[in-house]
Amino acid sequence: MELGHMNVTGDCKTVTGVLSRIGDKWSVQVVVQLGQGPRRFNELRRIIGDISQRMLTLTLRGLERDGLVTRTVYPTIPPRVEYKLTELGCSLLMTVRGLGDWARQHHHEIAEARRRYDQGASEGEADAA
Repeated sequence: MELGHMNVTGDCKTVTGVLSRIGDKWSVQVVVQLGQGPRRFNELRRIIGDISQRMLTLTLRGLERDGLVTRTVYPTIPPRVEYKLTELGCSLLMTVRGLGDWARQHHHEIAEARRRYDQGASEGEADAA
């Protein structure tokens, strides 16, 4: 497999900064949910389930800062706030869905590899004793 020429130091810094935002489980779940269409804060919180209000707030702020999500405040009483994926966020959604498809396609192979690895590790511990 040929990966091509990369400026390793510069590319690693760039990639690390981006992946730190989109690599956490909350950001991925928010992006997937917003891929269904615009959502309000409490709707997202209810759908995602075990995310705290603070964590959802931080996640949405980070995604908005990175240009992946827009936040629209409607002048109602009480104010209605809606979150929506940007064009950039939609392009990320396509990648996330592809990764999800890959995970679903290969989860049996990964589970088997883990089983073999864990079995070998436990046998190695027994041999060391």
